[in-house]
Amino acid sequence: MQITLRNIRKSFKVYKRPEGKWGLLKGAFMRNVTTVEALGGIGFDIAEGELVGYIGPNGAGKSTSVKVMSGILTPDSGECTILGKVPWKHRVEHVSRIGVVFGQRSQLWWDVPVADSFDVLKDIYAIPPGDYRLRLSELTATLGVEALLRTPVRQLSLGQRMRCELVAALLHRPEILFLDEPTIGLDAVSKLALRNFLKEENRKYGVTMLLTTHDMDDIEALCERVMVIGHGQLLYDGRLSGLQEKYAPEVVMKVNTDAMIAAMYNDLALT
Repeated sequence: MQITLRNIRKSFKVYKRPEGKWGLLKGAFMRNVTTVEALGGIGFDIAEGELVGYIGPNGAGKSTSVKVMSGILTPDSGECTILGKVPWKHRVEHVSRIGVVFGQRSQLWWDVPVADSFDVLKDIYAIPPGDYRLRLSELTATLGVEALLRTPVRQLSLGQRMRCELVAALLHRPEILFLDEPTIGLDAVSKLALRNFLKEENRKYGVTMLLTTHDMDDIEALCERVMVIGHGQLLYDGRLSGLQEKYAPEVVMKVNTDAMIAAMYNDLALT
């Protein structure tokens, strides 16, 4: 298995200011501390080449899971191996083999042209110049961002920036791609282009992908397997068709068209 999680737990301390008229003043001297369990013993396996949907409501633990798997967060307990390595213990080697796209965060430098960000990433990942030029040309052509390379990131639309984020995440040919809300805020055309690209990248290069999203159209277009998380617990892991059958069975509605047409004809005659 490329991705293995076993009984991963992660909690956060949340500080709350005392309520009431003098809450602000009291908060300067004392704060109430609450522990929130983001992940409550979650575990799953993902094999090479799978494209898995990871869904759940806000606060369910999706982004926390992705941050643990990408090495950004260290869990309180449990085991996680990605490509045979523990992400938070082997960060440098780990990040060289994965790509991450966060829909609400950018890995591009805000005030410089897009191409400059790509050049910096080339040096960070130590990509050979020949491989870099070939991969950059392939990705920019496929995602249609060639004309944006000299544009500062801050001047890009959201759809343009997300396409550039994908180029940045895939320049070093990662074996695993984590996608955390990659289509958030995109228009229908941009979403369709993004889905087609991800499907082709998975088919052509066998890149393993984990996609978190609130958009079920993304899941239906890309994923055969889906995992559902809620309150830090894995609630479902199986085929998308099985999830639909279990929680959203098809409703068949029969309509008597002859009666409908007769009623419409009567209404028209009365008018």
